[in-house]
Amino acid sequence: MMDFSQNMKHRIEVAMGKTPADITFKNARVVSTFTEEIWETSVSIADGRVVSLDDNLEAKQEIDLQGKYLAPSFIDAHIHIESSMLSPEGFAETVVPHGTGAVISDPHEIVNVLGIDGYKYMYQAAQNLPMDIHFSIPSCVPATHMETSGAQITAEDFKEIYKYNNATPALSELMNYPGVYFCDEDVLNKVATAHKLGLSIDGHSPMLKGRELNAYLNAGIFTDHECTTAEEATEKLRKGMHVLMREGSAARNLEALIPVLSDHTAHRICIASDDRHPDQLMENGHLNLILKMLIDAGVDPIRAIRIMTLNPATVYNLKWLGGIGIGYYANFVVLNDLQTVNIEEVYYRGQKVTKQKQVINKIERIDAQSTYDSVHIPSDLKEKLNAYPTSGKVNAIKILPGELITQKQIVDLDNKEEDVCYLAVVERHGKNSQVGLGYVVGMGLSSGALASTVAHDNHNLILVGKSIDDMITASQTIQEIGGGFAVVDNGKTLSQLPLKIAGLMSDAPVDEVVKNLHEIEKRAQDIGTELKSPFMVLSFLALAVIPHIKLTDCGLVDVDKFAIIDLVTE
Repeated sequence: MMDFSQNMKHRIEVAMGKTPADITFKNARVVSTFTEEIWETSVSIADGRVVSLDDNLEAKQEIDLQGKYLAPSFIDAHIHIESSMLSPEGFAETVVPHGTGAVISDPHEIVNVLGIDGYKYMYQAAQNLPMDIHFSIPSCVPATHMETSGAQITAEDFKEIYKYNNATPALSELMNYPGVYFCDEDVLNKVATAHKLGLSIDGHSPMLKGRELNAYLNAGIFTDHECTTAEEATEKLRKGMHVLMREGSAARNLEALIPVLSDHTAHRICIASDDRHPDQLMENGHLNLILKMLIDAGVDPIRAIRIMTLNPATVYNLKWLGGIGIGYYANFVVLNDLQTVNIEEVYYRGQKVTKQKQVINKIERIDAQSTYDSVHIPSDLKEKLNAYPTSGKVNAIKILPGELITQKQIVDLDNKEEDVCYLAVVERHGKNSQVGLGYVVGMGLSSGALASTVAHDNHNLILVGKSIDDMITASQTIQEIGGGFAVVDNGKTLSQLPLKIAGLMSDAPVDEVVKNLHEIEKRAQDIGTELKSPFMVLSFLALAVIPHIKLTDCGLVDVDKFAIIDLVTE
């Protein structure tokens, strides 16, 4: 970002009418996020910033908006770009036409695979984009002690990352909430280091309440994006947290949380998409879609815009973002109607960056080859996958449709009527070759196997199938394509989606990625699953910080007990 003092004298002279502005927007209906009103005025720009309001200055270019609305571009308070399956460049190409001007991105997905080198790749790829990507520092790599990741980020590493990017807005979501209230020394040391660096600390505390929540907040954690009920959000607001109402692809909580929004709480609420998948970004939009959902639910459009502009800018101390005010960056969206959120044009630093809902200038990709070699399958995988129990009772993971939360279900393997699939998490970072074995209810496969290197947050190889042989074939396919998704049936690979960047992202354009995603999901449904997004569901079965039971390469995790449990049970 430009330093505020840069070109300051020039901007002052423009404001005084001594030299022309770069652009003056005339007849604009400015959405003021500062006063929650529509202000009919002119807006003049110089050096990428707003220099004047309510004064029709001479300008090199005049744009008559003819009464159209001019609003600040939108800000996502919490997202993992890796979940879009797109590189930062591809992500920007996709979301900027929808009005997204900035995101606070937690790159802990790629950092769990590649460590600090992954952080540096993301930061470098995010330069020179027609939007701002503010990368926080991942706090939980690995997310828990019950999994193997490709790297380990310590409190000392926070200092190195901070030196590399001292504009970082926060320490990313502290997912190990039991580690806080059980006073784990390593976790508390990370928190203390972040405070010494002057960082805000993002929270992650699903269903946490009462005494445990009080203890968690004593660590100085100030946000939460995991609220699923109005009651949960209200308690966290009352206790001083900022609530990031989440509406993503996997977790959709907006409808349940809108009742919390009032005159008394609006200043403490932001919007977060958390995980947004490429097909939904391309076909449905990003924050513009969530804005329309808020408005359709009866939220005043001006307040809704403030919630996803000025509020996150204030929470994360993003100076000169979130409003149309003197000195603020000229990051705008032009809308012809607030109810339908029809975005006509997008401006970044005073430059028009979209036309006909596409970015005007092609965004060049940086060389990502250093991220490609991330899949290392154990040589004895076949032997390890043949170690499943074949009879008796086991603890299985039960999928709850539309939820990240899973339940524990005892399955009798002698009962052939059960909808049960093999589940395995295979350490793929070349660390220890561990394989966690389990069973899952609810995938609905009738044959074959699915494989994915997107498995939050350790991103090991996750396999599910009715056939162990097909699971092995699927793992071989994943090795060959350098990471991604695969569908196998009767020893044949039916479809594959390469994600070469750390096994998480593609450097292809969004339309190509979406085409491949639709194809592979169709092939998965061909072998029996009725889940609309089976790979999305699969990716969260290894997330050991979301209740109630998950699988990692270390084994079955009882999230409530925060402990490994036996597969075989009575």
